[in-house]
Amino acid sequence: MANFVSFLPTVCTLLLLCFSSDDILTANFKYACGIVDCSSTKEGGPCFLPPTMVNHASVAMNLYYQSQGRHTWNCDFNGTGVVAVTDPSSGACKYPFKQTV
Repeated sequence: MANFVSFLPTVCTLLLLCFSSDDILTANFKYACGIVDCSSTKEGGPCFLPPTMVNHASVAMNLYYQSQGRHTWNCDFNGTGVVAVTDPSSGACKYPFKQTV
């Protein structure tokens, strides 16, 4: 009998550390958004609220992580990112993820 393993969907989100300054988060946001479409974090977008760099960087980091193949190194962001198996989506802001089987 074959064993089947189901892999949980993963997302990249921020590892909230006391040294994760807005400068570091802004750098993460700019880097990720230079590669992926971060329009969902703009005013009127589903991930604009709350309008904080913590929120916007987390969304951008996940978009980058998902688009680059979901490797742990795609979520590192100089030690400020963490791969999570719990969905951080909130309200209209849905974190996209790819399900693997």
